[in-house]
Amino acid sequence: MPPGVRYPYSTQSIAARKLRLAGLRGMVYPFPAMPRQNRVTPFGDIIASSARGTLMGNRGRLHDDRGHIRRPFLGQRWIICRLAFKDWWRPVMAPGQYTELFFLDEATALAAGHRPCAECQRERFEHFRALWAAANPRLARAPRPSAAALDALLHAQRLTSRRQKRTYATPAASLPGGTFVVLPGASHAYLVLGRWLLRWSPFGYDAAVARPASVSVRVLTPRSVVKTLAAGYTPALHPSAQDVLKSLDAN
Repeated sequence: MPPGVRYPYSTQSIAARKLRLAGLRGMVYPFPAMPRQNRVTPFGDIIASSARGTLMGNRGRLHDDRGHIRRPFLGQRWIICRLAFKDWWRPVMAPGQYTELFFLDEATALAAGHRPCAECQRERFEHFRALWAAANPRLARAPRPSAAALDALLHAQRLTSRRQKRTYATPAASLPGGTFVVLPGASHAYLVLGRWLLRWSPFGYDAAVARPASVSVRVLTPRSVVKTLAAGYTPALHPSAQDVLKSLDAN
C-alpha cells in the first residue's frame, strides 16, 4: 500500500496542511461541494455518497485530473486497506495517483471482490490467504498462493466477459455469515448474519428480514470467498449491524 490516507478527516485540517506545504498564507483551498464518487457498494459499483467508510482500498487509477471516475478498475489488484497506516498521509484523488475507494466494512469490500492488503493489513492478508487456499485447493494449488496469483483467481470470479458483476444462485440457508445476497425480485443487497438478512446502505445496516429457509438467492460475494467465510474467516462489520440485531432482540 503506498502512503495512505488519514480518514475520516476534516477539510480544515487538510487545507491547513496544504497551505503549510506550499508555504502560502491566507489562501482558500478549494474543496468540492458534492461528495466524491469513491464509495463502493456490495455490487462493486462506485458511487458518490457523504457516508463515511471504515476501510479504504483501491483498484488502480480510476479518476482523471479533475477527480472524475473514468473506469471501474485498472488491473487485477483490488485491495482493502486500513484508513490510517504509519502516520502516512495523501490527498484524496490526486492527479496521476491511484483512486482511494472507501467501504462501509470488510464484508462489503469482500462482496465487491476486494481482498486484504498485504502491506497495511499483513496479518489479515495472511489469515485470509491461508483460509482461502484451504477452502479452494483446486484453485490455489498451493497453501500460500502469491498475492498476484490470488488476484488473478479472484478477478475471474468478480466479473463476466462483459465486465458485469458475476453472481450465482444458491439456497439462502446454505450461506455463511458475512455473505452478501439479493432476494428474488429485490434490488437491495443484504448481509447474511445468523438467522437474519441485514439490509445494506452506504451509511450502515438499516433493517432486517428473517433469512428464508428454502428460497434461492443471488450471491454477490465471489464463490471462493464464500467458501473462505465458511472455512472460518470472519469479516469486520460496521457497528450498525450489531445495532440492528440488538433492536431485533429488544422487540
